Amino acid sequence: MSKTEQIVCPHCGAVNRIPSGKPVSGAKCGKCKKALFDGHPVELNDRNFDKFVSKTSVPVVVDFWAPWCGPCKMMAPEYAKAAQAVEPRARFAKLNTQDNQQTAAKHRIQGIPALIIFKNGQPVAHLSGARPASEIKSWVESNI
Repeated sequence: MSKTEQIVCPHCGAVNRIPSGKPVSGAKCGKCKKALFDGHPVELNDRNFDKFVSKTSVPVVVDFWAPWCGPCKMMAPEYAKAAQAVEPRARFAKLNTQDNQQTAAKHRIQGIPALIIFKNGQPVAHLSGARPASEIKSWVESNI
């Protein structure tokens, strides 16, 4: 890890720098003063996706999903449970592929749900299909 961690605020989008040695888990945004990690996946879109995955120094796990997808709906609470268990070691986020087709196409999403882990803005691991929280957690931990 670097000397300082960079965390994009899920509420206002400000990039926060956390000094080495300071716990990331309790950190608050310098701009809006809200918690940087609250155990809930961040909703991303075409406009903020690149900023979140490239400006956040912890790995970013993205769930590519759509509202009409049955397996996506089934996995949503499991993904949220995994987020609570793993954050702040990784940022969990979701991208609605129906509303954000540009980003989905850029990452060649052909089937959903699909999970991708990004490190320094680059995809490093991919997992397809609905999974229980324990499997999501294990997969993330083995890839971060």
